[in-house]
Amino acid sequence: MMPRMKNLLAVVFCGAAAVGLAAQSRSTARPANNPDQKEWIQLFNGRNLDGWTPKFAHHDLGENLNDTFRVEDGLLKVRYDKWPIFKDEFGHLFYKDPFSYYIIAAEYRFVGEQVHTDRKDLGWAVRNNGLMLDSPAPSTMMKDQDFPISLEVQLLGGLSDGRPRSTANLCTPGTNVYMNGQLRTAHCTNSTSKTYDGDQWVRVEAVVHGNELLQHVVEGQVVLEYTKPEIGGGQASPTDPKVKVDGTPLTGGYISIQAETAPIDFRKIELVNLEGCSDPKAANYKSYIVKSNPSACKYK
Repeated sequence: MMPRMKNLLAVVFCGAAAVGLAAQSRSTARPANNPDQKEWIQLFNGRNLDGWTPKFAHHDLGENLNDTFRVEDGLLKVRYDKWPIFKDEFGHLFYKDPFSYYIIAAEYRFVGEQVHTDRKDLGWAVRNNGLMLDSPAPSTMMKDQDFPISLEVQLLGGLSDGRPRSTANLCTPGTNVYMNGQLRTAHCTNSTSKTYDGDQWVRVEAVVHGNELLQHVVEGQVVLEYTKPEIGGGQASPTDPKVKVDGTPLTGGYISIQAETAPIDFRKIELVNLEGCSDPKAANYKSYIVKSNPSACKYK
């Protein structure tokens, strides 16, 4: 082959290779950042309980009593089919990371009947679960402790009896909050949501801005609002006095879901972190950030 032909083929080959590399680079490049699009973190991956740890009253941290929390058919399920009887072993499933400024969302449905128990005063627990927010680390819970110190977004299913039963209420095990500028010490406060009877799916969110503002949201509507949560009050027992220091502001913490006698399915548990990069010059700037964290910013 003549030298000129060899050189021409080499040029063509190199050009084709460069085009191919450029195309591959484009195909693997990250999409452009949309500063207004919320980035949802899937806390439940749909396959297993990776990232979650159970804690049942009277049992050690990490023991999944009677296989209560399980993943089947892509759903995170709370089940009592392996329980002979319930004896106050209230359970909670904790996510591994704490958060302070965030939106937490869960899509749930109640199914089946309440587990058998000899207690006659657990009518409140029928079709009852909760998103427990801003808890101290689960490792700080006493072995016999029934509920974590937390703010509970109480999830309730209607009883199909024609009576109203709101969801996304507030309950306060070991905590107090302020509403309309006044300290509220009542254990539970109902939201303004409608009643959801039967086994229908419901989406509930909680918007948490540290201890400045918290909102409960059902199907896109704000149904409850409060501020300045703090440690205090009862309804969590027994607790470590070094942990339950009344008057301590709750500025963030761990998230859990409950197991307190009612079977339930979760098809989604997801979170938007509202703490992050608020610099418009950064490649990962987000317009919805509430708590600025300059160390999170990435620049081209």
